Amino acid sequence: MGLQKYYFFVFLPNQRTSYMKKGLIFIVALSFLVSCGDGGEKNAQKFLRKAEYALVGEKFSEAKLLIDSIKQLYPKAFEARRQGIKLMQQVDLKEQQKSLLYLDSMMAVKQLQFDSIKGNFVLEKDTAYQDIGNWLYPSQVVEKNIGRSFLRGQVNELGEMSLTSIYCAGGSIHHSAVKVGVGELYAETPAAKECYETTDLGRSIEKADFKAGEDGGVILFVATHKDKNIQLTFVGDRTYRTTMQPNDRKAIAELMELSKILTAMEQIRKEQKEAQLKIEFVKRKMQEDKSL
Repeated sequence: MGLQKYYFFVFLPNQRTSYMKKGLIFIVALSFLVSCGDGGEKNAQKFLRKAEYALVGEKFSEAKLLIDSIKQLYPKAFEARRQGIKLMQQVDLKEQQKSLLYLDSMMAVKQLQFDSIKGNFVLEKDTAYQDIGNWLYPSQVVEKNIGRSFLRGQVNELGEMSLTSIYCAGGSIHHSAVKVGVGELYAETPAAKECYETTDLGRSIEKADFKAGEDGGVILFVATHKDKNIQLTFVGDRTYRTTMQPNDRKAIAELMELSKILTAMEQIRKEQKEAQLKIEFVKRKMQEDKSL
């Protein structure tokens, strides 16, 4: 608070009590006006200086808190509040610029990880009708697995993984789920939301799709037990059991790692876009304020 002044009055015994009360009120009011006559501008400016130091030290949350405090503590410090608005724009700009630099560095790391393993997979994409292709393990491409019942993994270019159970062992079982197990341990999918049945040269072919997160933990189970003999059971009107081949176990395990990398890259892209939009907005706002 500013410099305070104190006033002393001597009251004679015969003065009325009401006069004393009025005098006391006047003293309190005068003291308040002298100390706070600037609307708290001086103290508000101190908050601004602290916020500026916080910005230099890239303590963005602290800087924002200090600026917001001015409005709460000194609502009549209009000049400080005006300056605070401009300073807040600088804080927002610097924060988003730093965030963008960090995201760029993270993307570079993930890109290196992707580049180091993408040669282990095959991208299937028909640009005539597909905007997003699917990464497959070479041993699981369609042309190498005609007439085989197995569990195929795939990861699209956005990092979303899914499984397709393919049954063609003879006769229809109308399967809609699969179960994988090692000894007494197992994982089982819920009934698939998408199932397909067709025939090829009189042989029944059934397929069911399961997205990661809706697979009952089958993807994780296979990846965790990729070095063990996993029993695969197709569950429908009746069941069909087979043993997963080593390459199928390896395919699902490696595709899960690919999914993690691509998913992270997709998330970084979204955050980069958001940061860039915020930067453009703040710059535009700062330019508009200059023209006023």
